[in-house]
Amino acid sequence: MTNQLSILLPAFNTNCSQLVEDLSRQTADISLRSDFRYEIIVAEDGSTNQETIAANKAILDLENCRHIVQEKNIGRAAIRNLLTREAQYEWLLFIDSDMSVGKDFIRNYLTTDAAQVIDGGYILRRDDRRWKGNLRYLYEVKGEETHSCEQRTKHPYQQFHTSNFLVQREVLIKHPFDEQIKEYGYEDVLWGRTLKENNITISHIDNPVLFVDFEDNLAYLQKTETALHTLYKYKDQLEGFSQLLTTANRLKKNRLDGIIRALYRITQKPIRKNLISAHPSLLFFKLHKLGYFLSIKEEAH
Repeated sequence: MTNQLSILLPAFNTNCSQLVEDLSRQTADISLRSDFRYEIIVAEDGSTNQETIAANKAILDLENCRHIVQEKNIGRAAIRNLLTREAQYEWLLFIDSDMSVGKDFIRNYLTTDAAQVIDGGYILRRDDRRWKGNLRYLYEVKGEETHSCEQRTKHPYQQFHTSNFLVQREVLIKHPFDEQIKEYGYEDVLWGRTLKENNITISHIDNPVLFVDFEDNLAYLQKTETALHTLYKYKDQLEGFSQLLTTANRLKKNRLDGIIRALYRITQKPIRKNLISAHPSLLFFKLHKLGYFLSIKEEAH
């Protein structure tokens, strides 16, 4: 498909040196056998962990690799736009820095028929014993089927994720990520809508990265709550692109949102206690997200 590729990894307090080494090995091997040209750029988005920053500097010993240290955290949208500007080649491959890749990962992308955006997806490294009480892991396992190539293809724009995708550089130059989104969450969903509105072609393929590590329950719960604030802020733009938003709007239309908020106020503390425990309930997680989101709406009024 292309013989020039910029591989871009936004990083925040993540040691991605092994991932870059694996990517470097694959790209270097392809380069030896053809006129393929590549670069790998890691951009630290205000990382505060000096150990991970130092570990990532090891990638500078690899050919065609760069390591950018952004002193201030500028957000998930802005760091991807920065990497786009830094990239020199026509096609950009974005990978989350906390993922792993299979041995033919790069080659699979290079032999894919071109769309302007190609989403390779992600899968979990299943370890039910290790992650038995981990909320993020349980949530991802529950939704595993929806991440298949077949399911993503049914709703290509709504199911777009930034963890692993290939894009023409000119597309991102013309339609950058919305840098107003400073906090965690929904920058990928909002960009998916931008793609749809501008008739940018997107395809989903089965070339996943591997999701191998999961934050603790409190950290994930806090990230989820931050994302819900983002969803509220951009609710008008994200209508039709979020099942939670659709549910909340339906409840409001039927004047049931007040009842849900009242019940949430009563149950919030025990539900939250369960979610950060060693035995979190996915049903409670679903109820917490709905109640929390509707409460944001109440506060805003």
